[in-house]
Order: sequence, then C-alpha cells, then structure tokens
Amino acid sequence: MAGNSKIAIYGAIGANLGIAIMKFVASFFTGSAAMLSEGIHSTVDSLNGVLLLYGIKRSKRNPDTKHPFGYGKEVYFWAFIVAMLIFAIGGGIAIYEGIEHIKHPAESTGNKMWKYGVLIIAIILEGISFYIALREFKKSKPEKATWMGALRQSKDAATFAIILEDSGAMFGLIIALIGVSLADFLEMPMIDGITSVVIGILLCVIAIFLARETKGLLIGESAVDNDLKVVREILDSDEWVLKYRDVNSMHLGPATVLLAMEVDFSDDMDNPAVEAEILTIEQRIKEKLPHISKIYIESTSIK
Repeated sequence: MAGNSKIAIYGAIGANLGIAIMKFVASFFTGSAAMLSEGIHSTVDSLNGVLLLYGIKRSKRNPDTKHPFGYGKEVYFWAFIVAMLIFAIGGGIAIYEGIEHIKHPAESTGNKMWKYGVLIIAIILEGISFYIALREFKKSKPEKATWMGALRQSKDAATFAIILEDSGAMFGLIIALIGVSLADFLEMPMIDGITSVVIGILLCVIAIFLARETKGLLIGESAVDNDLKVVREILDSDEWVLKYRDVNSMHLGPATVLLAMEVDFSDDMDNPAVEAEILTIEQRIKEKLPHISKIYIESTSIK
C-alpha cells in the first residue's frame, strides 16, 4: 500500500506547487484575501506531502533492538503532524486573513480575470490530483464499504491524509470561486474576507478529523472487525482447539498487524503436537490475512 500512497502523494505535491504559485501571483495582482488564503493552503499541502513521504521512508526501516516491532507507526506520527499544520497554518492563517479583510475591506485591484482564471485552472489540477488519490485508495477499499466508512477503517494514514487534503482543496476552491464572484458582482469586498474565514473553518474541520483518525492508530488501534472474524473462524474450525480467549491485535503500520491470543488445546495432545498445531494455525491465518505478520499464540488451560 505504501507504493499506492507515494503515487497519490507525488500527484498531490506536483499539483499543489503549481497551484500555490498561481494563487500567490493572482493574490498579488488583485489583493484578494481568499486567493491569499488559498495560496497558503496549497503551500501547506505541498509541505504536508513532503512530510508524508518522509514518514513513509522512515517507517520502512528494519526492526532493531530499540524498536523490535519496527518503525511502521512513524507514518502515523507524521500524518498527525500534517493534521496540526493544516489546522494551525492552513486554517488559522486563513481565518486570520479573512477577519482582517472583514475589518478592513478593500476593493480588488488589477485584472479580475486573474482570480477566475487561476481558480478554474486550480480546480482542474486539484481534480486530477483527487482522482489519482481516489484511484489508488480504491485498490484497497472493500467492495461493499462506503467511501467514508472505508476512510475511517483505513490504516494507511498517508493515503487518507492526501484524500482529505485534496477534498478540502476542491471544496475550498469552489468556495473561493463563489466568494470572489459574489464580492465582485455585488461590489462588497467584505465577502472576500468572509470567504477566507469559511475556507479556514473547512480546513480546521478536516484537520480535526485527520488528527482524530491518526491518534487512534498512534496509540494502538486493533485490526478491523472483518479480520478478527476470519481469525475466529479459523480457530472455531480447528478440531484441536477447545477454547480461546484474549484475541488481541494492534496495527504496527499500514500493512503490519500484531496478533496475540490464548488457546486451550485438546488434552490428547503432547507438547510437540501443540507446537505443531500452533504453527499450522499461524500459517492458516497468514495465508488468509498476509498483513498479520506477527502472531503470538499461548497455550493455556481455560476453565
């Protein structure tokens, strides 16, 4: 899944860098607060993409004595940092700039077509980036799951961070286009500032959602219910398993899961037979759920 993440991230970085430059140029020539906010938003999104790539690279390091389960969770940490940047820099500055322009509204200067041309081109580029992110995410999306449900269940923080960023950018651009159009048509420059505040609030909402999702992964989120259901089905179908309990799991990274459980085997089995059966159960689990790479089964008596 990391490869899919990188494709989506590279697409987002390329689109955002080009869009940011266009927005800042348009803001300089027109004095639009909404365009300035959008320029800041695109710059932050470009930086976020770089941080996510860095997180993916760091998460691929091999386990060592200090981190015996590897560095997979590092991508979750950088996704959380991205959420904070969207909230503080993207949302915060947009709201601040909007309030300033509401308090001190100023007529748009220069050729107003700068704004409309840049926004239309930006919507097209963001649309392409959003399509790439959705296409890569769709490869791991369960067939019957809704998009929102799949996002909430996804453990690939890098990919869903890009999807949230791109969706926020698309809505932000549409809001900006509506806002600057109304400000020019009604000759009410205050609307430009209000538009900036709305964009800032949108970014803050997206940041809070992303932070909430990555927090769960950082502190140790379990495997999805469907995976645990498969594990229980394997245990239930094993003729040598009498009872089991404490089937616990935790994501160590987007595609690495730790699974631990206690199992009571038949009294007719000696120690070598129990050890062989444990290996068989582990193999069956890994065949159906290859991302569960670390399995610990403890043989114990269950009363």
